[in-house]
Amino acid sequence: MPQSTQPSRDTPGLPIRSLEVEVIAGPDAGARTGSATDTLTVGTAETNDLRLTDPTVSRYHLELQRGRDGLVVIDHGSTNGTVFEGARLERATVRPESVLVLGHTSIRVLDGERITLPLHEGEELSGLHGRTAVMRHLMARIEKAARASTPVLVVGESGTGKELVARAIHEGSGRADGPFVTVDCGSLSPSLVASELFGHEKGAFTGAERRHAGAFERADGGTLFLDEIGELGADLQPSLLGVLERGRFRRVGGREEVAVDVRVVAATHRDLRAEVNEGAFRLDLYYRLAVVVLSSPPLRERVEDVPVLVEHFLREAGHEGPVEAIFTPDAMAELCRHRWPGNVRELRNVVEATLAMGETPPLFDAPTSVAPSDEALLHLAYKDARRVLLDDFERRYVARLLADNEDNVSAAARAGRMDRTYLIKLIARHGLKA
Repeated sequence: MPQSTQPSRDTPGLPIRSLEVEVIAGPDAGARTGSATDTLTVGTAETNDLRLTDPTVSRYHLELQRGRDGLVVIDHGSTNGTVFEGARLERATVRPESVLVLGHTSIRVLDGERITLPLHEGEELSGLHGRTAVMRHLMARIEKAARASTPVLVVGESGTGKELVARAIHEGSGRADGPFVTVDCGSLSPSLVASELFGHEKGAFTGAERRHAGAFERADGGTLFLDEIGELGADLQPSLLGVLERGRFRRVGGREEVAVDVRVVAATHRDLRAEVNEGAFRLDLYYRLAVVVLSSPPLRERVEDVPVLVEHFLREAGHEGPVEAIFTPDAMAELCRHRWPGNVRELRNVVEATLAMGETPPLFDAPTSVAPSDEALLHLAYKDARRVLLDDFERRYVARLLADNEDNVSAAARAGRMDRTYLIKLIARHGLKA
């Protein structure tokens, strides 16, 4: 996001430098493009800002973002990687004029023209709260997306409020009077997902004692929110694609097609572009879902919003007195220094626990060499706690695997009985060196 995260409340827009890239070597040498926003994508898929024809470049190879300290480069798990000054990177900040190597293609990343990002006028939108530029820009994009009828994909870490973004889109749309139906694709067993989405006929399977209306039927005339869409199995992806393209489906065990008028908003904490590159997620389904992509930022990137959110959660919990009666200035400063691995959801839990117990529970930051305590994890949502533990295990396991094999990646992969490419991704993900 832009360098400034704290504009005045009356700021109509945020001036920044846009991004540009030029191809200096490879099949597309001479091509050049810019972005009218603070992000720019490069790859061979047709929806990229810079579409390349080099077969050694992945469909969604990399994304550039305008960061506080330079240009942020994010590699989407590309097959041949993104190389900068001889080193393969997964996420890094580089200077303008830097040259990146993608397969047989070299590109130069540049500062573009000065543009102004639109900002929402207030600090609240349909349950979303924030005065930072990143949040006010997101609110402005939500308002614009709500006025259209296209599918929206909301991306972001767990606990960043992706469902609130989806609800804000629904409430700002012409479907606001219709139903808002949520399906968490990550919490359903694979055998139940089809029935939950499309419904089933009586007798379709053991236990189907009556006809069941699925989420698409229940959301007719409104919005269907598909949370954790990245967890949807490969066997169901064609069926979902068919509904999005035709607006019709069959219930499980049924023969007749059911027509519906539904707007789909999907969300995921996964990098779906990387999933497309790996073949785990259908490219054509991604096209249909990601007509508009909104990014819900992690709380650590908008810590200036912590006091705003604390006050909101206190009022929501029934506290009518001053915020300082619950969180002293020193306690608030400590909250603003925290990294918030569980994001806004974790902050809400901390506020509610403090209000109930009269003391702030222990805060847990990013995984270290010491495993997090049960007490710290219990203040996170289940999915966030699971992710923290898994990240901690992966980092320690890979570090030990590399140490036991003298930092030889191939030998470590053989010893761990794992794919070498996946091991390289884990090494990059956890900042380990090999």
